[in-house]
Amino acid sequence: MNALDAAAYRLIGSATCQVDRAGDRYICRLVSSGNPQKGAVLSSDELKERFLHLVADENLRIHVAEKTEGVRNVILALAFGALATNQN
Repeated sequence: MNALDAAAYRLIGSATCQVDRAGDRYICRLVSSGNPQKGAVLSSDELKERFLHLVADENLRIHVAEKTEGVRNVILALAFGALATNQN
């Protein structure tokens, strides 16, 4: 669900997205925004393709974040540890 919400957020300005859960499935309703200042209005197929690409991107971001969490924590600990040492 996090990837769906993040992808829906990234569509703000181009479309609206409503995500509902129906049992073990998610239903995503996409409506293209008619905002000529943001560019051309996307067709339903273009909007669906863009949304699916965004969901795939968000899933990859989540996966990489989970895999690298330990390394990130070590880097942050070393960085903040060095800052604390420098202040003493």
